[in-house]
Amino acid sequence: MTDQRPDIASLGYEQARDELVRVVQQLESGGAGLEESLQLWERGEALANRCEEWLAGARERLAEAKTRRDQPEDSTEERS
Repeated sequence: MTDQRPDIASLGYEQARDELVRVVQQLESGGAGLEESLQLWERGEALANRCEEWLAGARERLAEAKTRRDQPEDSTEERS
């Protein structure tokens, strides 16, 4: 299996997810030999981890945005 795929760390969420779907489909088809299957499995695990990293970052950003939204603003009305 020639490895000309992009580095996983450089992939965006959608790219990693789409490649993960393709890897799972290849594994489920059963046409790969043992060595190729192991390489696919390892790539799939790394892609799944990358997706989790992206999702964790998105959750963190949403939580920060909610916190900022819920904090009272420092306005002149409060000082009056």
